[in-house]
Amino acid sequence: MNLKFSVITPSFCQGRFIERTIQSVLSQKSSDIEIEYFICDGGSTDETIEILQHYDDNLRWISEPDNGQADAVNKGIALTTGEIIAWINSDDIYYPGTFEVIQEIFASNPEIQIIYGNADHIDEQDVFIEAYPTEPWNFQRLIDTCFLCQPAVFFRRYLVDRYGNLDASLKYCMDYELWLRYGQHIPFYYLSRKLAGSRLYKDNKTLGQRIAVHYEINNMMHSKFRSVPDKWIFAYAHVKVEETLKLDRSNPLQNLKFVQAVIYHSLWSFYHWKKIITITASARMVWWVIAANIAILKNLSLLFKSL
Repeated sequence: MNLKFSVITPSFCQGRFIERTIQSVLSQKSSDIEIEYFICDGGSTDETIEILQHYDDNLRWISEPDNGQADAVNKGIALTTGEIIAWINSDDIYYPGTFEVIQEIFASNPEIQIIYGNADHIDEQDVFIEAYPTEPWNFQRLIDTCFLCQPAVFFRRYLVDRYGNLDASLKYCMDYELWLRYGQHIPFYYLSRKLAGSRLYKDNKTLGQRIAVHYEINNMMHSKFRSVPDKWIFAYAHVKVEETLKLDRSNPLQNLKFVQAVIYHSLWSFYHWKKIITITASARMVWWVIAANIAILKNLSLLFKSL
């Protein structure tokens, strides 16, 4: 049984990448793979529109102001009809054969509602950087870390109809929130195969706005679960210090300054999002200070020995 795919790409001024995204989608088509491809552009002023016009016969697109990435994806979902929804950003790519294997799994297993696979981080030239840290399905683990790579996720339209669309109030972690919301109700099917490349470069949201990303994740966690995992508290504090204080952590004294700053921001974060500090978290911060001071003593010992 062939299932129709609805592929949604939100876009805004990504002309240098979007054609590679488009080609990676269109290359999935075959006599057995039906794809309706919809690109929701937010009113790009670069070469994006010219590129989209070139593909008029192969996809549908609109270009108009929107309220962000989640709003664009929601718009695309509403304007398509495929049984299987795929969402890929305008700087990411699918790997060859991805849709074929996804369709086979969905068609043979009607009980499976959502599939995710492995992915790579790639650079601006599509060169492999590292494997995305994907893990087998475990909802409790998902609360602690987002181990799903968004372009490597495919889900049935049924989930949108029953559990809702993307939260358009979120700017950075709308995909993570959606996986958590769906994951509360159904298990995800993990496919141990590379399906997509997710691009990392200094201007994208993942690397370019790390503090804002982590702040929004913690706000989302607090809103959704009324609690924020310690892991996300510490992650925000680390990013905050890394982005605001440029310290050489190979220098023991500067590393101690880094640790002190992380502890300061961790304490603020625990109060801000949890109002309490767990014993485990306190012990971890104490150990950081001890370890940093031990490193200083070792360095001094080596210095004296060299005299």
